[in-house]
Amino acid sequence: MAKDIEDEVAYYYDFHPTEEDMMGETSVHRSLIDYLALVLKWLLHGRLCAIYENLNFYQTSDPKEYPLAPDIAVIKGVSFQHVRSWRVGKTGPAPQVVFEIASEETWKSDLREKPARYARMGVTEYFAYDPNERPLDRKTARRLFGWHLDPAEGVMQEILLRPDGSLWSSQLQSVLVPQGEFLRLYDRQGHLRLTQGEAEARRAQVLAEKLRSLGINPDQL
Repeated sequence: MAKDIEDEVAYYYDFHPTEEDMMGETSVHRSLIDYLALVLKWLLHGRLCAIYENLNFYQTSDPKEYPLAPDIAVIKGVSFQHVRSWRVGKTGPAPQVVFEIASEETWKSDLREKPARYARMGVTEYFAYDPNERPLDRKTARRLFGWHLDPAEGVMQEILLRPDGSLWSSQLQSVLVPQGEFLRLYDRQGHLRLTQGEAEARRAQVLAEKLRSLGINPDQL
């Protein structure tokens, strides 16, 4: 117990804004984060997994450590818990998958600095997506970028785009497909990964069609 108390750290940036906190976010940015979180929660429901949005992640006991706060973090093998921040190796393992949604202020850092920082944290896959109407990378107009950790070298290796501009995520067993302001996930058979609400609506539609084929009006049940 004494050791646990000794290991507790009051991180400065858990109580003070980071530069990213002060930037704010656009409605497009927020909408995509919310959508992806819902898709991932339904994709991984029933499995031991925690999904966090904009949670501060630390790697040391230094109270002034500057955190990484991915837009979405997927941590397998642990249950969701309400925490102020996450200290890798103490609160739990490093995320297996992180997503960053690019903005005018962060996209260069997302592409140039964060792959190495996430590698040092032990993240297995890192994806960055630009949902803006005009892609921020004006030279290539590319929206989707991905990296996977080389465990032997401890560095991120860029995942090559497929011919259609999509990327495969081994951790999520899904194809990531750029579609304008949305990043969609599909299974190997090309079926769209849904949110819980979408899945329930689709089941209701299929059931209604089945009832109609039997001569039963579902609206009268």
